Amino acid sequence: MKVLKIVVLSLLVMGLIVSGAFAMKHLPEERGKTLFNDAKAFGGTKACGECHPGGKGLEKAGEKKEFKIMGKTQKSLEEAINFCIVNAAKGKAIDVKSEKMKDIAAYIKSLGKKMDKPMEKPAKKPAGGY
Repeated sequence: MKVLKIVVLSLLVMGLIVSGAFAMKHLPEERGKTLFNDAKAFGGTKACGECHPGGKGLEKAGEKKEFKIMGKTQKSLEEAINFCIVNAAKGKAIDVKSEKMKDIAAYIKSLGKKMDKPMEKPAKKPAGGY
């Protein structure tokens, strides 16, 4: 009986660990990152990540209320995303209330959070020398 309790408890703990890891991979930011790097996600010819590798250049996009892209103004992050999907990736705009839009917007917003982390200070050069 004691062995059965240990086995059941072990299985329960393993299940919690596996489900926690599974849930992390299915956060909106993670799904958005997958979409961001998939050229076929929106029926286009290239992925967002081809123009913005690793999200480069979008670090502050989650904070903005208005965007100027290719001489045009978009009044929200979702409009800016669709503008790029249609004009840069040659894809089809997605519904601003769709899960895909929520996920890719969550990923773009997460890029700013990565910048908020303190950076390591560079090592001081020794005084004097050449």
